[in-house]
Amino acid sequence: MDSRKFRITWKTILLPALGLAAFFIYLYIFGVDIATIFATAKSIDLSIYFLAVVAVIFETFLFAISWRSLVTFLSVKLSVMQSFLYVWYGIYMDIIIPAESISGEISRIYLVTREQSEASGKIVASLVAHRLMGMGINIASLLVGMIVLLMGKQLSGIVLNLALFLVVVTTAFLVLLILLSVKEKWTLKIIRSVIGFVERISRGKWRLSKVRVEAIKAASIFHSSMKEYGHAPKTLLTSLCFYILSWILSLTVTYLVFLSLGYPIHWSIIVVTCSIVVAVKSIPLGVPFEAGLPEITMSALFMVFLTDIPVAVCGTATILVRILTVWFRFFIGFVIQQWLGIKGMTTPGVNVEQFTSETKKP
Repeated sequence: MDSRKFRITWKTILLPALGLAAFFIYLYIFGVDIATIFATAKSIDLSIYFLAVVAVIFETFLFAISWRSLVTFLSVKLSVMQSFLYVWYGIYMDIIIPAESISGEISRIYLVTREQSEASGKIVASLVAHRLMGMGINIASLLVGMIVLLMGKQLSGIVLNLALFLVVVTTAFLVLLILLSVKEKWTLKIIRSVIGFVERISRGKWRLSKVRVEAIKAASIFHSSMKEYGHAPKTLLTSLCFYILSWILSLTVTYLVFLSLGYPIHWSIIVVTCSIVVAVKSIPLGVPFEAGLPEITMSALFMVFLTDIPVAVCGTATILVRILTVWFRFFIGFVIQQWLGIKGMTTPGVNVEQFTSETKKP
């Protein structure tokens, strides 16, 4: 098959279908009439839903600006448009190869370093710093939402325990990532151990001495870049502000969806629900299009919190939110991936699709 085209495999179709089937079975078990969901969707206010579409685009733009501010600080040339396109490309890769956004980050590393090969360590540093911000924002928003709901006696039982568990786990990963970012010896030890393990299992067939040298060099640049961030509070604050604005817009999408159905809901419910769903999505199940678990989690939380709203509305809102946050993003990302691929083929020495075709192999 032509590598320049999107490769559809049995896994690409079957796994999302099974995930969506699980979601609809879940709705059926809880007495949600599928026909009622479609009837509810027909009553949507399209003008408000269109605002949610706009919010998705601007959320992505602000996310890209937040990341670009970290990249340009390290003297890596990246235009606003490039950062915007590369983030969409990464979103597309995340959707078809779900691995807790690692696939999207790897694609951004590749897209930048294909033109600036010496910048790999700096790009990794910018992505790690950006991820640390995202984890911190998610923890903070989840705690704030929990406090508000606890004060209103709307949070208890299994949902409270789940929220607390996710806070603890995310915080543990945040601390671990920070330690790896500041402990250069730890990183070098991991690199040497991984490469040594690969050489051993290959029984000497693979000699990765060159890879080892390049990896150690990139690790050194990475740690130097992280130290530079430590002395640049203004840059970090700028990036953080854009990230927070992006996060607020992501919450606004859910609010606008409910509003378009005629059911405005409290922001604290949105904050807790979205924060939990983000944490659940980070579980690398390997299911393309993130189908199944996020939908079940989101609809279940809406049903728990919104007892005064019909369950069909909760199911409809979940579907409408996921259409925007997954399928709408997928089609935009697909178009950009194709465009960058064509552009890469017309640029000497650039082969974006080689990367894409390799990463999409099952």
